[in-house]
Amino acid sequence: MRLTLNNRSQNKESSLTQALRQIQQLNSKIAVLEQQHQDYVQKQQNLIPAIAEICISPIQEVQALRILIYRGEAACRQYLRSLLVKQRQTSKSSSTY
Repeated sequence: MRLTLNNRSQNKESSLTQALRQIQQLNSKIAVLEQQHQDYVQKQQNLIPAIAEICISPIQEVQALRILIYRGEAACRQYLRSLLVKQRQTSKSSSTY
């Protein structure tokens, strides 16, 4: 009888230990995901001043923000680079006249 109680007690303890380990693993994963989310948000927020500086029309700003929201930071940076290239080409062609 005593041996059965000890086995049950050990099984409960090992189940609790296993559950605690799983909770700790989940908490670690949550912490990593929260940090990744903060990094993502920070990168997006860092683009807002660049959007305001590079875009010369409200339509371009809206387009840049849409790209940022729906396609992400890398696509938005690519769009802003393309705007800069177009602006440089426009300024070169207008200065040659």
